[in-house]
Amino acid sequence: MNPATAFARVLVDELLRGGVTHAVLSPGSRSAPVALALADAERAGGLRLHVRIDERTAGFLALGLAKASGRPVPVLTTSGTAAAHLHAAVLEADASGVPLLALTADRPPELRATGANQTIEQAGLYGGAVRGAADVGVPEAGREQAQNRYWRSLVAKALLTARGALSTDPGPVHLNLALREPLLPDGEEVELDGPWAGRPDGAPWTAGRPTTSGTSRPADWRQRTLVVLGDGPSSWGRSAAELAAVNGWPVVAEPSSGGWSAGGLRSGALLLGVQDWLADHRPDRVVVVGRPTLSRPVNALLADPEVEVVTTTASPRWGDAARGSASVGLGFSGGPREGAIIETGWAAAWQEAAARVGAAVDALLGTAPGLTAARLARDVVAALPRDALLMLGSSTPVRDVDRLAVPRCDLTVLANRGVAGIDGTISTAVGAAAVHGGPAFALMGDLTFLHDLTGLLLGEGEPAPDLTVVVPDNDGGGIFAQLEPGEDRHARDYRRVFGTPHGRDLVAVARALGWAATRVDSAEELTGALSLGGPRVVVVRTDQRAEAALGRQLREAAAVALS
Repeated sequence: MNPATAFARVLVDELLRGGVTHAVLSPGSRSAPVALALADAERAGGLRLHVRIDERTAGFLALGLAKASGRPVPVLTTSGTAAAHLHAAVLEADASGVPLLALTADRPPELRATGANQTIEQAGLYGGAVRGAADVGVPEAGREQAQNRYWRSLVAKALLTARGALSTDPGPVHLNLALREPLLPDGEEVELDGPWAGRPDGAPWTAGRPTTSGTSRPADWRQRTLVVLGDGPSSWGRSAAELAAVNGWPVVAEPSSGGWSAGGLRSGALLLGVQDWLADHRPDRVVVVGRPTLSRPVNALLADPEVEVVTTTASPRWGDAARGSASVGLGFSGGPREGAIIETGWAAAWQEAAARVGAAVDALLGTAPGLTAARLARDVVAALPRDALLMLGSSTPVRDVDRLAVPRCDLTVLANRGVAGIDGTISTAVGAAAVHGGPAFALMGDLTFLHDLTGLLLGEGEPAPDLTVVVPDNDGGGIFAQLEPGEDRHARDYRRVFGTPHGRDLVAVARALGWAATRVDSAEELTGALSLGGPRVVVVRTDQRAEAALGRQLREAAAVALS
């Protein structure tokens, strides 16, 4: 067989040996050998292949598959700008620690820097956003055994690196695949034996050996401890929440932390924003797990010089945006230091305050006219079936859920909070739904929805996801109405450069792309629409300015509840 075909078959065979079960590709000529090898692997039952016409969509689909499954997922593109379109998903995977494998086909070295068609400098394209990168040597005839060892070792290393098997730092890896013509198989059967053989019994060329490591515990656990859980590995969030419960520490958890559960405080961001109450209940120490990114009151607490911040992390990378961490370690265990006494009523005071704020939230949402975006966030979470998956769009929806919804321990909640972009959210949700194994839902704003419309285009013959996408449609960038640009002094240019009205009928848009879609106007209609199953889009019309006013009223109601 020709060298490009041999390389592609070995590459895909080693991916399967390394545990890959899903792969994504966008069509192209230079990537044809690998695309055909992936198609053969799907026919043989080795993996499920997902095909998308838009490389950015493909990248975020792979991100969702990897985020929900915890397994590395390769995404294949052809050369040129196609490879550049993966960059946003690579950046999100980097910041979120998601094992994404970018496979970019490329022209051979003799065509680079010559003005050859569809040729850019792809080696090192993603810079420091990847955990590893290799400009794979061009397959050549006559070096079968040596190349087989090189290719298999390279793929095994890429998968181990992406999983963080030795570094505890999972993330994206880039393999740039330079290929010469001929690119298509020459008709002969491809047998991966002899010089092309892998390890016996389907083993990977290089296997990671499980390692055990101790966890560190900050000395002198103080009595008034608060735990803050940000976006991060779900297992770490759950473990931290369990430890907090044993030790009587209140927990403020973001929805995608893994520890957002019935034991966490509802409306923690609103609670921390009430300064008079916080002055009497300020913690001595805050233990941070993951990356808190949603709440200004949380960030203000972490920047308070009178509060000791202890950061615990699952990898050598840790979040410290307020630059206030007094210590950092790869985990924690156990409880308070021997002899320490937990302050009587410490956790109970936080729980009672959260209950009062929650009651004020419910009262205000119940009197607000119509189905507001704020109420939508609360009601969607409450209405989901047990064991459902919920993908939250960045911008307003994830913050509304964080502030207003009642935490649930029986949901899997995901969000692209690594770099918090709105791009690729539909595709991420479709990928996560494909591996979830049950009903999946997504809550995202209208601009987030429009930004990734190609994510609604499913590959021919691929199973349709049981995914319901709920879209609060305020005709533009409603979050800006709640921030400084929404102040009256900026009203002259607000609509043009921040509000950005789109004027589209999102129900018609979704139907045009093959999804069932409906508009709902009441809580009763919402409950019914969520029970119908997917693929489906549910649109709720809201108002930017009214939502901003409601946000201010919610903060005022929280302050009154705690006065």
